[in-house]
Amino acid sequence: MAELRLGNPARGYANPDAPLSPVILVKGAGEMASAVAWRLYMAHLRRICMLDLENPLCVRRTVSFCTALESGMAVVEGVRARSARTLEEVEGAWRAREIAIVRTGDWSRIERLAPDVVVDAILAKRNTGTRKDDAPVVIALGPGFAAGADCHVVIETQRGHDLGRIIVSGSAAPNTGVPGEIAGHAAERVLRAPAAGAFETDRAIGDLVRANDVVGHVAGHPVSAQIGGVLRGLIRAGTGVVPGLKLGDIDPRGRREYCHTISDKARAIAGAVLEAVMRHCNDRRAESPATLRC
Repeated sequence: MAELRLGNPARGYANPDAPLSPVILVKGAGEMASAVAWRLYMAHLRRICMLDLENPLCVRRTVSFCTALESGMAVVEGVRARSARTLEEVEGAWRAREIAIVRTGDWSRIERLAPDVVVDAILAKRNTGTRKDDAPVVIALGPGFAAGADCHVVIETQRGHDLGRIIVSGSAAPNTGVPGEIAGHAAERVLRAPAAGAFETDRAIGDLVRANDVVGHVAGHPVSAQIGGVLRGLIRAGTGVVPGLKLGDIDPRGRREYCHTISDKARAIAGAVLEAVMRHCNDRRAESPATLRC
């Protein structure tokens, strides 16, 4: 694993007050993962690499860095990310003060990256392969992980009193299958695939819809809004989907500006990840100020 060095090694001393610069790997580049990366970046932890699928399934694409895999570049609240396919391109993004986004299929080209911190932000509600020995500190979001077994820390993702709680032993609350409530609406604000096939739509994030409006189609089956509001999220047109997959969400508050900013839930979760990273780094820094392995 890469060591986190403080100060100027060429001068032969280390500065305990110099900023930390861990290599952070974020698995996933959808809404929550992007909020995490944004929060870490804003805290001046700038060596961030994100991994996502060739064809991401995120719906809140206007606040998700995974769109860089389509267009080459993405911006979330002023923070830029660019796609990369090699370790050299990842390091080039860092030099340009950008986050690097890598397809999971290209991981073999950059696996010598040796992250100091791994954050599993896939939110699959199960562990898809993350291990505690993937890095000196491994953080996982939501249910499907056990802190102390699969990872070092689990972050609670369920809305409510414990949202953002850092769990160092045990698991997050189990998945209820019910979306969080916004303005009195929960399950009915989510658009889901009625069948298998490609999702087709001429709608865009930010569009206003009314109850019973047809938002798109899957294999000829209509996808209709159950409530009125603004389309806060919508999966990319042409994406292959399976029955029940989340295709989008409607915000009944009707505020278009919310489509382009990180949500309250995502900010809370991202703040907890930042705290977990700094807990570990500052604890190790107190033990060994010259050389850190966060």
